[in-house]
Amino acid sequence: MKSRDLVRFFFSVLGIGAITTSIVGFAVEWGRYKELFLSFEVLEILSVLIWFIGVGMIFSVIAQMGFVIFLTIHRFALEIFRSHSLWNSIQLFLILFVTFDLVYLRFLFFETEDGSLIPYLWFPLFILVVGVVVAFLKQKQSSKKTFISALFLMVVYTIMEWFPALRVNEEDWLYFMLFPLLSCNAFQLLMLPRFQSHV
Repeated sequence: MKSRDLVRFFFSVLGIGAITTSIVGFAVEWGRYKELFLSFEVLEILSVLIWFIGVGMIFSVIAQMGFVIFLTIHRFALEIFRSHSLWNSIQLFLILFVTFDLVYLRFLFFETEDGSLIPYLWFPLFILVVGVVVAFLKQKQSSKKTFISALFLMVVYTIMEWFPALRVNEEDWLYFMLFPLLSCNAFQLLMLPRFQSHV
């Protein structure tokens, strides 16, 4: 990839993070910001929007760092294991392990006595569904061999990147960070070949 295309790719992902975070931010905090829109407080709305854009760009940078690490580890793993099927088996195990941990550890640390496990299933299931859809699109775009690796990025790396919000465990922040990370990771995975085509 030429440096010009790399810069375009970087700023495109920044834009995805900024736009997604702004939309999700206003949606999640609508009760808080509704009065600003009803009273048409333009300066206040712009200041909040600028803050959302800044935070969204930070989220996108986190996603891009994760993507670079993913590509590096994926290349090294293929060299070490010399077998796509073995590396896919390891990735599949890690997907299941991390998804289980997301349910169990959140329940263990944040649930009160006699609480239900069911509310803790929503986020892992949602991430899995989005991951499967994106991995399927990636498979159609390239080959069947990419499905597990794409799912690995969308599930395992998204959850790792999401860790700051998981520690805080505030529902608004969980949504606020998750959707931009998923959007940025999906964009990077699906759109990278289009930027590479300019080489």
